[in-house]
Amino acid sequence: MRRLGIALFALALCAMLPFQVKADQMDARLDDLFKRLAETSNPTEAAATEDAIWTLWLAHPDERAQRYMFAGIRQMNDGQLREALITFSRLVEMEPKFAEAWNKRATVYYALQDYDASARDIAETLKLEPRHFGALSGLGLVNIALGRFPAAITSFEMAMAHHPYLRGARENIKNLKNELKERETPI
Repeated sequence: MRRLGIALFALALCAMLPFQVKADQMDARLDDLFKRLAETSNPTEAAATEDAIWTLWLAHPDERAQRYMFAGIRQMNDGQLREALITFSRLVEMEPKFAEAWNKRATVYYALQDYDASARDIAETLKLEPRHFGALSGLGLVNIALGRFPAAITSFEMAMAHHPYLRGARENIKNLKNELKERETPI
């Protein structure tokens, strides 16, 4: 029930901002949402603002591209990773400037343990939307999988620079720093 309240608050946030025809990472409303995210001290407002950002990132003005996005997400959620990879690859080919298409494909590559491909798609995501805290956090996870703990810490810190309330990032940083400290301490 709490999640529903946050989602409704996020929709209200989007509705209060000036209407724009375009969507995705080019949507002008994102600047206001990121400003609100940086300034809030209320975790509930931060969660609602995050939801509003994701809503805009997932949106695309082209109906066909939007259908591909939702089909790929459904496939991911159903564990059909190979099918999702094909769907997101088609979407990236159709709309190479759609940051969230790259990010979703990076997520699938990560789930398939193809960390190099995931990192390449994250780089494309960040070229299009440098504030993409989800992609930065994903890069942190890729770096953990590859054993690059200092790089992972940096990725999570960069994600938190854009989203101070990002779930898991602070805990990942703490755990990684502890792991590095333990490795330095002789037994």
